[in-house]
Amino acid sequence: MANEPREARHSHALEPELIRDPQLKAEAEAANGLRQYDCAVKSVQDALERPPPIRLRLSLILTFHREALQGISAYAGNFRPADVEIRGSKHQPPGAHLVPGLVEELCDYVNEHWQSESALHLAAYVMWRLNWIHPFADGNGRTSRVLSFFVLSTKVGVVLPGTPTLPELVIDHRADYENALDQADAAWEEKRVDVSAMENLIKALLAKQLTNVYKMAGDKPPKP
Repeated sequence: MANEPREARHSHALEPELIRDPQLKAEAEAANGLRQYDCAVKSVQDALERPPPIRLRLSLILTFHREALQGISAYAGNFRPADVEIRGSKHQPPGAHLVPGLVEELCDYVNEHWQSESALHLAAYVMWRLNWIHPFADGNGRTSRVLSFFVLSTKVGVVLPGTPTLPELVIDHRADYENALDQADAAWEEKRVDVSAMENLIKALLAKQLTNVYKMAGDKPPKP
């Protein structure tokens, strides 16, 4: 999976900046990222404790977004109030007025295919579809990656161990991730759901995450 140089995909929307200093913003994003991951882990555990069927809900997606953008964006935990563009991508996200219904459809797809589709497919689907909808002014990628981890872990039935985690590994393979998004976007233009490239990426990155568990189990403890 070679990473070729390309302009990174990122949202561009008009919104008030709560933190203007780049260093402070980076520190807030890092802290929020840890809280968002912890929230995802707890959400997996809570979901597995409830009787089946497990159902993905819009409120959980908003919760993941709020954890990522708390104190950074005035729209943390809320859908974008206006249209948005994705720099570095040909895809134009749908209008803001369509966002709530499209996110509900995303949840419906996962819930309706929970038994018939694999964990990899469902995780790849939400990773792509949330990015395609781009329901937030900022933090779409962060939310989609944690949502994918949640769906994958919940479908498998265990919080997936190992570090770096899947959301972190996706960032390390950004070019492959963005190429997979582009391929799924192109398929959707033909009215097809094809997230096979994203499935293959998640499969490869999950193997890396789990391999690190074996390495840690075999390593000797450091000398005092």
